[in-house]
Amino acid sequence: MFDHFTLGIEEEFQIVDPTTRELRSHVAEILEEGRMLLGEQIKPEMIQSMVEVGTGICRNIQEARADITRLRSIISSLARKNGLAIVAASTHPISRWQDQKIFEDERYELLVQELQTVARSLLIFGLHVHVGMADRERAIHIMNAARYFLPHILALSTSSPFWMGHNTGLKSYRTEIFKQFPRTDIPDHFDSYSGFERYVDLLIKTHCIDNGKKIWWDIRPHPFFPTLEFRVCDIPTRVDDTIAIAALFQAIVAKLNKLIDKNLGFRLYRRMLIQENKWRAVRYGLDGKLIDFGKQSEVPVRDLILELLEFIDDVVDELGSRKEIEHVHTILERGTSADRQLQIYRETNDLKAVVGDLMELTLENVPQDASGVNIQARQTGASTIAK
Repeated sequence: MFDHFTLGIEEEFQIVDPTTRELRSHVAEILEEGRMLLGEQIKPEMIQSMVEVGTGICRNIQEARADITRLRSIISSLARKNGLAIVAASTHPISRWQDQKIFEDERYELLVQELQTVARSLLIFGLHVHVGMADRERAIHIMNAARYFLPHILALSTSSPFWMGHNTGLKSYRTEIFKQFPRTDIPDHFDSYSGFERYVDLLIKTHCIDNGKKIWWDIRPHPFFPTLEFRVCDIPTRVDDTIAIAALFQAIVAKLNKLIDKNLGFRLYRRMLIQENKWRAVRYGLDGKLIDFGKQSEVPVRDLILELLEFIDDVVDELGSRKEIEHVHTILERGTSADRQLQIYRETNDLKAVVGDLMELTLENVPQDASGVNIQARQTGASTIAK
């Protein structure tokens, strides 16, 4: 029934020197062989110490797991061949943005020219999840309702408590860095897809943007692909967490779609209210409270996430993702990457130890090919999801 809610996952990894634990601007070395193995599934980003990979179009969460673990394995092997390592976390605990090199590409040069230091200081790494949504009109209405859940899932993903050698006191400092960009954060709601199109067309007409890819909201209809793209999350360090979060986004879309089929709605909340919850997720992660706007009271984040799991429970078996969704309970019990990083720092008082732990956990439950990069690139029969 839900075969059309396909999945695509993009992960942005740090390229790290395993000895110094600092970021290294060496993406070119990984790209050369990576493109032969992965084609369009690997690409550079603006900072040379970052590499991005994206799955193909996956029919279900099991295909997504197979592809994303394969990609982590290959990228890790390529990095290792060059004396490097990869890390999945949304900020690097030690390295400074001032020391990073910009990837030589006209697109990034124009972005830096336009945004200046705001672009140069964007030393953050993210997770983007695409859920197939061919009906653009319905995608807008699902986006409107799904905005409410974005703070909940951000709290599940936090992995950026440190910034340039400092404990920021936040669980997702990446969020605060990214909001310096224009057209970010929680979007407003739209009455129709044509209303959204008029907004995009106006920005293009008035030379604010050249296309819809420069709208970097936490959730958006992708400008070129028939997907709803979720961009709110930090990148989880453990691949199991990434898969659980992707399954959660897919289930939210399927549930909201099911409500529309039954002529039932989900209450829409003003952007300014959802932003309040987003800030709480940024600051406290799973240890904080969010506002239940219906009750007009504060509720522990973990309780609201359990309510979310109940809300989507009737679509999970049809999606075949119950096992992956159940992993959310594990995250609630042991905490996120941000919680783990803070724990390691409390125990060691050493941010390099934090990076070392991140290196290990990035490859937890990721099969490694001991002989090097001999892992066959699996063809998914579909084009790569891209930004």
